Amino acid sequence: MICASIEDFAAALPRTGAVAGLDLGTKTIGVAVSDGLRAVASPLTTIRREKFTLDAQALLKIVAERDIQGLILGLPMNMDGSEGPRCQSTRAFARNLEKLTPLPIGFWDERLSTVAAERAMLEADMSRKRRAEVIDHVAAGFILQGALDRLAYMGPR
Repeated sequence: MICASIEDFAAALPRTGAVAGLDLGTKTIGVAVSDGLRAVASPLTTIRREKFTLDAQALLKIVAERDIQGLILGLPMNMDGSEGPRCQSTRAFARNLEKLTPLPIGFWDERLSTVAAERAMLEADMSRKRRAEVIDHVAAGFILQGALDRLAYMGPR
């Protein structure tokens, strides 16, 4: 079920249970997961994209293993707030995924999440090679943490 707003997403979630955040790229999908109380996002893994059915299969395996209750997809808005081609492909991915899972699917504005992730890793003095390996799921962690913070601010349902 695709949720039009973060409020709709919150209403569709059970009171507790982990949520996953996704940073969809053209070559990879960064995946982060929350704890059961939805307080902390942790980068988990990066899925190398092949074709949608294989990508979805890898993602739904994580969902099943970790008992994920909802999915947040980073929405790559333009800096002026408009939606470009990358937003359209993210929404198309969500529509295809919606056919395979009953989980609520929400979107979170991901502007600058990759920049923030890169900055954090530079501050941690991480090597260029290691940054390239983890950037996608670290960015997914930033996306998910933003959504979790908003959900917490909204209070219990």
